[in-house]
Order: sequence, then C-alpha cells, then structure tokens
Amino acid sequence: MYYRLAGSGHEVKVSIASPRTADVYGGMIDVTHDWQAELGWIRDAGKDGFVVFESATMGGLQDDLRRDGFQVIGGSSYGDRLEADREFGQAVLRDAGLCTAKSHRFTDFKRAIEFVRSSSARFVLKSNGADSLRTRNYVGELEDGRDMIALLTLHAAQWRDNAAPDFVLMERVEGIEVGVGAYFNGEAFLQPACLDGEHKRFFAGDLGELTGEMGTIVTYEGSRRIFDGTLALIAGELRESGYCGYINLNLIINEEGLWPLEFTSRFGYPGFAICESLHRESWADIFRKLASKTDLALLTNDGFAAGVVLTVPPFPYTHGYDELSKGAPILFRSDMNDEDMQGLHLAEVAMIDAQLVTSGMLGYVGVATGIGSTVEAASANAYRLARKVIVPNLRYRNDIGQRVCQGGLERLASLGYIG
Repeated sequence: MYYRLAGSGHEVKVSIASPRTADVYGGMIDVTHDWQAELGWIRDAGKDGFVVFESATMGGLQDDLRRDGFQVIGGSSYGDRLEADREFGQAVLRDAGLCTAKSHRFTDFKRAIEFVRSSSARFVLKSNGADSLRTRNYVGELEDGRDMIALLTLHAAQWRDNAAPDFVLMERVEGIEVGVGAYFNGEAFLQPACLDGEHKRFFAGDLGELTGEMGTIVTYEGSRRIFDGTLALIAGELRESGYCGYINLNLIINEEGLWPLEFTSRFGYPGFAICESLHRESWADIFRKLASKTDLALLTNDGFAAGVVLTVPPFPYTHGYDELSKGAPILFRSDMNDEDMQGLHLAEVAMIDAQLVTSGMLGYVGVATGIGSTVEAASANAYRLARKVIVPNLRYRNDIGQRVCQGGLERLASLGYIG
C-alpha cells in the first residue's frame, strides 16, 4: 500500500516498529525512525495529511492523535479490544442480538484441561491478544476432547513465559466459514461491504497448522444481508469509539443462523491486497472518503478476486529464516508485464544492488491476485501470476477457491444469505 501510494506521486514516510523487520522494502520506500517527529509534516499537509496504522495494538495512540486534530486511519482502542479480548468481542455481538458459540476464558492450563475433561466435547483453542501466534491455535477433532487435552498438557509443559497464558476454548460450530468486512469512517460504513472465504491452513486440502491466512476469495457482490445481520449492528459502538478504518468479522453460517467467531480490527493480510484488485479507486481516494465523511459509496468491480500467499521456508515460523531463505533472489518470467506487477503485492522484500530479494523475519514473499466473473476464473488468474514468480523454494497452496466453488456459495445461496 505504501509503495504504491509513493509510486503514484504521494509523499509517504513509513515507520517500522520491529527491529527484525527494519529491512522490509529497504531501498524501495522512505523510512522514518521517529514517526512522531513527522507529525508537523502531516499537520502542514492539512486535508492531504494522513496517519495510517496497520496493527490492532496502538488504538490508544490513534485516539489521542484524533483528539489532536489528525486524520487517522486504522482503528481505535475499542477496536483493539474487540480483536484482542475475544470474550469482550463476543459479548458485544451478543448485546447486538447475535447468537454466539459458548466461549470460556482461561489463564491456567490445568483448569482448562479439567474443563475439557469434564465437558467431553470438541472445542477451538484461540489465544487472546491481537499479536498472538496463530500457529498455536487449534481446532479440536475428537468428540471426547482427548486431542485438546493432550495439546493443552503439552503447552503447559512447554510454557516459559513469566506472564500467565491467556486463551479461550470456544464451542466448535459446523457450517460455512465466511468473513464480512467494510470501511468505517468514524460515523458510518462505506458500502458495499465485502465477503471473503479464507483458507487458513498451511497445506492444500486444509491440512497443517493455522497460519492466519494462505489465500482468500473476495467479492463485493451480495453482501448486504450478511452485513446487515452483523457489522451493521455495531455501528453505534464504533461511532462512539471514533473508529476509522477497515473492520472484518469472521463467522460460521449454518441452518441455525450466523455465528460470529472473531474480529479483525485493522487492515488484514492478505485481505487488503485482494480487496484492492476489485477497487475502482485508489487508496488515496478511499482515505479521503473516510476523512470527509460525505461520500459513503465505495467504487468496486463486480465479480471475484482471488489471492494466493507466496512464502519461503520456514514460514509460518521465524526460526531459521536467516539461514534458509533470507536474501534469496526474487525473479520473474520473461512474460511478466506491468499489468501482472499490479496484481502482485510484494511483502517481505528489499532491493539490494538492483536485485529484489527476500527480507524481514518470516518468509512472507507476497500475494498473487487475480480477478474474474467467477471464482474459478479469478483463481486461475491468480495462479497464472503466481507461476511467473521465481524464488528458490517458493511455496503456496494450489487449491485456493476450490472449497468456495464446491458447495460453499451454493449452500449460502440455499440458506438465503446471498443471491
């Protein structure tokens, strides 16, 4: 996002908080080591000055900056709590009238083990905290909960942190997993909202660990009923908190209704990149709409967008990245053109001696996107682009979109949630 804003003529300065990712986009963007020292530059820009946050851990700072008159896009302290404190997020949704799965918070592994043993049921383990490791989350498989008990026992034996663990065990709900997201301008939502189908596991066939996201199908069509039954219901709370930015709610849909799972109170990865491929206006134009609060129409294309996450070892872990993949050259096939480059959203990369290489701490190379009138067409275009990217030991799932095609959309339609 920052790279493309700068490339289109905007003045952009980026602050990178983590020392381990200080080299991301090295040689490609203007980096500032003290973002607060740049606030005078932002204020001097007037209506053209924006401060953008991409995490759900600095909401209090955003609130303070807004009170000081700055145009801030990202979230709010309330949004941070919606994502980080899962019990709070579920309570907000219950108060709004939604049905929620039973969820139990624990700060002690022994008590959690005793709870699962006495319940003899399947649960989903999720850590609290917006920056918690998604790879430690787990979806229980055995009906009597023995696999969850075994995993919690392992976590208890391995726990070395001085702070107590903080996690929830949520009742497992079966159905179609869908996300609904929209941009909130501090007073109201821009329309339309988008629907997404995430693929969170590392391997094709939904095998392996939960990574956060390995690829996604997005559309701005047909979202109205799901949006009205979920995000629209908390507009008042977002308005009261001063929230301004993108917010997404992940949920399960079945014959019994809508079952919200968790909030993402920020720009999501790779969601923002995939959504961009369906936008008919730039990020700068969207920022201006959010700030002006006069235009609630988000200009989007019909159809679908697919995104495929491209990674190198040891993703989704950090251990050994320096030895295995950091500094690896990134090349493109000879038929790669400017249009293709617009569909490729590079992430942990840098430019060293005129050579694009991997950087950062994780091995998240980027996202190949494609659009089409059908999910199949969008997915095929994303994979066509992915095959043009050449990096040693590049990996990605080869089934993004299949689950959506093979019954997901049809079932949502049969339940009356989409046209």
